[in-house]
Amino acid sequence: MTEATPTSVGGALRPLLTLALPIVAVNVGMMLMGAVDTLMVGRVSAEALAAVAIGNVYFHGIIMLGVGILLALDPVVSQALGADDQRGVTLAVQRGMVLAVVLAVPVMALLAIGEPILRALRQPVEVLPLIGTYCLILVPGVFPFLAFNVGRQTMQAMHRVAPVVWTIVIANIVNVGLNRWLIFGGLGIEPMGVAGSAWATTLSRTLMALLIFRLGHRELMGTLRPWHRESLRVGALYRLFRLGLPIGIQIEIEFAAFSAVALLMGTFGTIPVAGHQIALNLASLTFMVPMGVGMGASVLVGRAVGRGDPLALRASATAALGVGAGFMVCTALGFLLVPHFFASLYSTDPAVVAFATVLLPIAGIFQVFDGLQVVAAGILRGLGDTTAPMLINLVGFVGIGISTSVYLAFRTSLGPVGLWWGLVLGLSSVALILLLRVRVSLRRPLRRVLG
Repeated sequence: MTEATPTSVGGALRPLLTLALPIVAVNVGMMLMGAVDTLMVGRVSAEALAAVAIGNVYFHGIIMLGVGILLALDPVVSQALGADDQRGVTLAVQRGMVLAVVLAVPVMALLAIGEPILRALRQPVEVLPLIGTYCLILVPGVFPFLAFNVGRQTMQAMHRVAPVVWTIVIANIVNVGLNRWLIFGGLGIEPMGVAGSAWATTLSRTLMALLIFRLGHRELMGTLRPWHRESLRVGALYRLFRLGLPIGIQIEIEFAAFSAVALLMGTFGTIPVAGHQIALNLASLTFMVPMGVGMGASVLVGRAVGRGDPLALRASATAALGVGAGFMVCTALGFLLVPHFFASLYSTDPAVVAFATVLLPIAGIFQVFDGLQVVAAGILRGLGDTTAPMLINLVGFVGIGISTSVYLAFRTSLGPVGLWWGLVLGLSSVALILLLRVRVSLRRPLRRVLG
């Protein structure tokens, strides 16, 4: 396999940005699908908006573990490509598809019983039937969503991101059209409200799976045909699962930490919740950039490991950390200097805007650390190091972050603002420990992981 192997940070920037920028576009596109669902169904009623919002949080809360497990394909496929091991690529992708089938089963079961679970979690009684309907209709889209992620991770490892971008663009357009048609009715279809939004989401996710394998037919179908019986070996499947499980748990820990802060913010009233949501939405949007850089770094690092090229490995890692941190510093300056401008884009309520204006400078501080930690985690994932980042996240987010948030919010005069300062402490701890882990790992002999 002929491949450029940059050995300097400057030389690593171009391949990093070429890979990372389309990934960022894909991440933003996936966020937009959820945002469109919420915005459009919000025109039906407040109850419909609440049902879709809660249903989406529940869906992502249970499926992100599976998505994280499938991120094990990053190091396995990219390292196999770096080593010019096509059979290794084929086996990894086929095992990824088998895992997608297996992982879909518990997710579908949890969606099917979503209403009683959310009732036990004391969600609003008046919207529980709508949430139950929404979750039940999402069931058929679970496997396609996981299959899309298998195709996406594989295409990214192959440096073929254009089919993934086109898949997301087309799926977003179709999703808007389906939402408009099924929620509000037309062309012989009665208005379906929440159920229409759910069907639009399920059909769009199915389309995503079909498109990624159609647009990436040349690369992906070559990995799925012929099918190898070795792909069904329990030991090999467990090895891939064990590599990905810490990634999934790591994602769930971060998701749980931010969800816990949102729930705790609710104890302070409507205004803090609304202001929190504005600041978090802005921070989440800017986070898509370092997240994409981290995913790109994972691929480039994995390829360097497969080639046995420590110079390219260090150059790619350093470039990724510089780009991720540099971008977040720039957005942090915006949040620090003109927070009122950004907050006023979301609301005209003076109290909500005022509270969001207080939170945004804090978001500016924590997102620099958030950018560093997600890039560092991507580098470690490319090395095949997944367990340590999980443990570091557990200590940082739960042991330090959430406990500090609770103390500052309820035991000091900071009140709801203290919840965010706890996030700053948790994220900074995670980032600094992960950076130390990266530094130590880059000095070790390169070792390929097998899927």
